[in-house]
Amino acid sequence: RFKVLLAERGIPNRTQLPIFQSVVNLVLGTVSSGFEWTADGITLLTEDEIFRRREPQTSTAKKIREPTSNSESWSEIQSLSDLMTGDYVVHKDHGIGQYHGLIRLTLSGAPSDFLQLEYAGKDKLYLPIYRLNLVQKYVGAGDQAKLDRLGSQQFAVAKEKAQDSAKKLAINLLQLYAERKMRPGIRFSPPDSDYLLFEEKFPFNETPDQIKAIRAVLNDLESGQMMDRLICGDVGYGKTEVAIRAAFRAVSEGKQVAVLVPTTILALQHEQTFKARMKDDPIVIESVTRFKSARQQKDILQALASGRVDIIIGTHRILSRDVSFNDLGLLIIDEEHRFGVEHKEKLKTFKLNTHVLTLTATPIPRTLHMSLSGLRDISLINTPPVNRLPIRTFVSKYDESVVKKAIEFELARGGQTFFLHNRVQTIEKTANRLRELVPSAQVIVAHGQMEESVLEKTIASFYQGAANVLVTTTIIESGLDLPTANTILITRADNLGLAQLYQVRGRVGRGQQRGYAYLFIPEEGLLSNDALRRLEVIQKFVELGSGFNIASHDLEIRGGGDLLGPQQSGNIGAVGFELFMELLEEAIRELQNQPVNPEINRKEPEIRTPFPAYFSEDYVPDVRQRLSLYRRLSASQQETTIDSLEEEVRDRFGSLPPEAQNLIWLIRVKLQLKKLGVDALTVGADKISLLPGKESSFDPVRTVALLSSHSERYQLTPDSKLIVQLTVSSIQDLFFALEKLSQDFSAGAS
Repeated sequence: RFKVLLAERGIPNRTQLPIFQSVVNLVLGTVSSGFEWTADGITLLTEDEIFRRREPQTSTAKKIREPTSNSESWSEIQSLSDLMTGDYVVHKDHGIGQYHGLIRLTLSGAPSDFLQLEYAGKDKLYLPIYRLNLVQKYVGAGDQAKLDRLGSQQFAVAKEKAQDSAKKLAINLLQLYAERKMRPGIRFSPPDSDYLLFEEKFPFNETPDQIKAIRAVLNDLESGQMMDRLICGDVGYGKTEVAIRAAFRAVSEGKQVAVLVPTTILALQHEQTFKARMKDDPIVIESVTRFKSARQQKDILQALASGRVDIIIGTHRILSRDVSFNDLGLLIIDEEHRFGVEHKEKLKTFKLNTHVLTLTATPIPRTLHMSLSGLRDISLINTPPVNRLPIRTFVSKYDESVVKKAIEFELARGGQTFFLHNRVQTIEKTANRLRELVPSAQVIVAHGQMEESVLEKTIASFYQGAANVLVTTTIIESGLDLPTANTILITRADNLGLAQLYQVRGRVGRGQQRGYAYLFIPEEGLLSNDALRRLEVIQKFVELGSGFNIASHDLEIRGGGDLLGPQQSGNIGAVGFELFMELLEEAIRELQNQPVNPEINRKEPEIRTPFPAYFSEDYVPDVRQRLSLYRRLSASQQETTIDSLEEEVRDRFGSLPPEAQNLIWLIRVKLQLKKLGVDALTVGADKISLLPGKESSFDPVRTVALLSSHSERYQLTPDSKLIVQLTVSSIQDLFFALEKLSQDFSAGAS
C-alpha cells in the first residue's frame, strides 16, 4: 500500500536492500519504534508512526470450522457433536426417530459401534457408524416431532411431497436470483490510493476472515454485476468495518449509500461509528431517526435528493415514499430478518437496481443455505477479534445480593453495567431500588417510550461515561458498542427469545475485559419447556463464534415454517429442516443443469466383515467427538478427504490402534463399493459375497465370460449375489482385492 501511495506522489522508493540514500527504502521487518542513525544519515519510521498505532495481533481464540465448498451442508459443519440422548434425528430412508446413544455390538464376529435409534411402537434401529451420513439432527417442529414407523411407507410419502414442494420453491427462487444476475450492475474501478490510505487508518489489525470478506465485496463491486452479498459474523466480529469500506468505495465513485438498521439506537451507533471512521474525508453522513425533529428530517431529505448527503443512515424511515436519492449506488442492510413483510417487499425493489450488502449476527438458516447452494454470495467471519474473551454466563433466581456484588465488581474495575428490565411500567421503581442497593453507582434509565431528545441525551451520557449503570429495555438489543460496559444483568430472561438473549448478552465483553452475563428467572416450575431449552442453549454456547449454533437451535425451538413461507411448515415438520434443505439444493442443481456426482445419490452399501472397526473410548474418550468423527468419515466422498481426516485424527489422538485403522480402511471400502454400484458386501472365512445394485458398473459381458471360464473362483447365486473364492486377512487386503475385482469385471478389461 505504501509503495502505491509514494508512486502516485512521484516520490522515489525501492524495496530491496542495501539501503540507498535520497530515496525512500521500504523494508519488511519488526522493530518496536523508529529511530535516527545520524552517522549514516538514516531515519527509520515504522508503519505505526506513519499511520497510527494498531492493536497487537495475538489472538489465540478458537476458530470454528467453516464450509470448505458450496456443497458442504450446514448439517455437516455442525456434525452430530451436540447430539444428546433423547434428541430427534432424521434417517434419510426411515424418517424421524429418537437417539438413544452410541452402543457397541458384535456382528459377524467383530465388535463395532452403532447408533441406537427408536421409532414408533418402540421399534429399534441399529445404524452402523460407517452409514452415519444417513442421519441428521432433526430441526423443524421442536417437541411436536412425530416418530415414524419402521417398515411403513409413511416417511417415503412425506419425503415425496417435500421433494415436489422443494422443486416449486426452487423454481421461484431461481427466477428471483436470475432476474438479478441478468441486470448489469454499477461497475466500480479498482481501489485507488485514497482507499488504501483509508484502509491504513483502521486502528486494529483486520482478522483473516475480515480481509477475505472485504476482498470479496471489492471484487463484487468491480465485477459489473449487481452485488447481493451476505456477511455472516458473530456479535462484535467486525462486520461494520466491512460495510464502512464498501461505503467509502461507493462514495469515492460518486454514489450515495443508504444504511438500513432495525432500531433507532443502532442508527445512532452507526452514525457515530461512520463519522469517526471517515472524519478525515470530505464525506457527508446524516441519519433520519426519531431523534431528529421533523424540520431536521425534511432538510436532510432535501439534501439527500439533491446529492449533498453521501451516506444516509436510518430505520425503515428510509423506505418511506418521501425519501428519494440523487444517485444511490449501495444499500447496506443490518439484520434484515428484523424487518416486517411490508419493508421486505420494498427492499426487493431496491435490490433489483442497487448493490446490496447485508450484515447479520444471527444468520437465518434459510439465508445460510441459499448462500451455500450458490443462490447468494456469502462471507463468513468466524475469526474472533484480538484478545476477545468468551462471556461468563450465569442463570439463577433473582437475588439482590448477586445484583449488588455484580455491579460493585464492575464499578471496582472502572466499568459500566447494563441492567435489562423489559417492563416500562416498573422500570423507574427498579432503578430506584438499584440506587438503594449500590449508592456509589450513577444509575440512569432508558426505554423506547421516552421522548426522543431525552432518550438521545440519556444514551449519549452513558456513552460518555457520565453514568455507570443503565437500566433499560431490549432497545439495547443491537447497536450499543461500549468496550467499558462488561456486565449485563437481565430480569425475567425466560421471556426473551434465544436470538434476543444472544444479542443482548453480546452487548458486553466487546473490549479486552472479561464480560459477565447474569440471567435471572422465576421459580423453575413457572418456566415453559421452550424457556428452559432457550436458557440451556444460551448457557451451553458461551464460546466465541456461537452465533451459528444459536441460530440453528433457535430454529429448532421455534420451528422452521416461517422461514420458507407458512405453506412449507408441514413439509419441514415431516422431513426435518436439514433434509428439506438438501432436497431444495438438489432441485436447484437439477434446474441449473449442474453436474451431480452419481455416486452421491447411490444406495449406501451394507458391509459385514469379521474385523473390528471403531474408535475406542481409550483412543477418543469423548462420545461427542467420536460421533462427530464418525459423521465426517461416513460423509466422505473422496479419497483425499479420508486421507486428511486420518491425518487429523492421528494429529489429535496419536497413532491409530488396529481397530481405528480398520475403520479408516472400511470407509475407503465403502467408497469403492459405491463407485462399483454394489449394495451389499459380506466377508467370510474363504470367500466374499457381493450384491450388485441397479446401477452396478460390472460389465455383463465380462461377468458372464469370467463366470464361465473361472467357475471354480466365481459363482452367481439365484438371488444375484456374486460369490468370489478369496481369503482376506485384513480390511486393507479387502480394499486391494476389490480394486482388482473392479478391473477384472469392468468393460475393456483384458
